[in-house]
Amino acid sequence: MEVLILANRKKKKPEYKNKKLKKYNIKWVLLISIWTFLLAIAVSTLSENLMRKFDIITAFVTLIIIIHLGVIFDLIGIAVAAANEKPFNSMAANKVLEGKYSLRLVRNAGPVSNFCNDVIGDICGIISGAAGTVIVFKLINVYGFKNGTILSIAMSGFIASLTVGGKALGKEIAIKNANLIIFYTSKIFMLLDTKLGIDILPKLKKDKKRKRDE
Repeated sequence: MEVLILANRKKKKPEYKNKKLKKYNIKWVLLISIWTFLLAIAVSTLSENLMRKFDIITAFVTLIIIIHLGVIFDLIGIAVAAANEKPFNSMAANKVLEGKYSLRLVRNAGPVSNFCNDVIGDICGIISGAAGTVIVFKLINVYGFKNGTILSIAMSGFIASLTVGGKALGKEIAIKNANLIIFYTSKIFMLLDTKLGIDILPKLKKDKKRKRDE
């Protein structure tokens, strides 16, 4: 009987204690969904209008830059999810500013990863698609290429291979060097906050308590 009681106790699922976290996640999902929808429409409209004015070289350079930008943000998104906060705790305890901002990144890994991997990834996909369309259009209408279907397929394959290959390499780098990547990323947030007064990341609990006491 004692064995059965112990087995039943083990099978019991742990109670969800942090209700605030659940509410926060729902709010974040709704916020990021609406924001991404509006941003995607704006970026899609702007990119299509701007890309038409570019020549083929400018469009190609833009395409390469946007693909690389998507890979870099994907790398940061993976790194923030894979990072270990212990070294940043000791840095923050020693009043190293980068440690404090790194902690804020790691403790908000879900939203940061979602923004970097999904939001920026989608935007880069929209812009790279628009750039690819312009390049194909210019090759057909300006340079006299006849088979538009083959060009379009080749361009799609080129964009996909660069994006997927770049992200595959980025993931390997991010997993192996997660803490180092977050440390250097934290410098950007630190400069935005200290020099420009732009503080994007949620505060740590200790910082919030200090502000209330003041």
